[in-house]
Formats: sequence, C-alpha cells, structure tokens
Amino acid sequence: MRRPDFDDPDLPLSDLFARRPETAVAFLDRRMLCPGCPIAPFHTIADACVEYSLEEAAFREDVKSRIAASEPVSPVPRSARRGRADR
Repeated sequence: MRRPDFDDPDLPLSDLFARRPETAVAFLDRRMLCPGCPIAPFHTIADACVEYSLEEAAFREDVKSRIAASEPVSPVPRSARRGRADR
C-alpha cells in the first residue's frame, strides 16, 4: 500500500515524523507536543493547527521549508564543471 505524501490532508503526524524526522523541529519550536504524542497517529497537520490556534498555510510552509533544507544538494554534473579540459 502506498504511503500518502506530505500534501495529503489525511497524513497522520506519526507518519510525517517517521518519514521526515526533521519536521518535528517546526512543532517543537512552537512548543507543540505532537512529536511523541500518543494521539499523533490519529491527528493531521490541520488538526494540530486547530488545537494550537495556528494558521495552517503558514505552518505548512514552515514544515515544507524544513524538509527542503534537509534535502541533499545534488552534485554539479561533470559536463558543467570547469577544468583543464575546458582550456
């Protein structure tokens, strides 16, 4: 069975934290207790935003930025590198 992606509104927080542990920092920075909460398998980002009176779109953007920041930077292809062969 395919796992839902980050933009899926039904993505349980426990799945988010399991697949993307770096996202927990966005919650903890706001003193949200969602990481490690026994209700995390049943709550979504939307649920957490309601519980903590947060604007969901802005919070999602913060979580997405944490995911993007943790993505590895792809190396520069050899063809794009400057070296002695270019001279």
